[in-house]
Amino acid sequence: MSEPKSTVDSIREWVVEHKLRAVGCLWLSGLAGSIAYNWSQPNMKTSVRIIHARLHAQGLTLAALAGAAVVEYYEHKSGGKADKYAKYFNIENFSHKD
Repeated sequence: MSEPKSTVDSIREWVVEHKLRAVGCLWLSGLAGSIAYNWSQPNMKTSVRIIHARLHAQGLTLAALAGAAVVEYYEHKSGGKADKYAKYFNIENFSHKD
């Protein structure tokens, strides 16, 4: 029998399956956290607070997209991605017959 997955393994699997959703959630949480932090800073105009929050979230999103690209690269390199989709294609239909 297999052992139950740990929480970290479950989260990692979800992130691998839903990379863009993970990046979007990270962007949204980064934006909300940055707005909350900037609102606690006195003597700052509202427009500057919003611009700072957007810049922080944008930097966090770029880092998350780079991380997703690294995960995608290693998935392709290890062959896990090819094995995952191979069951959907009948290889005999794609072979060249003379």
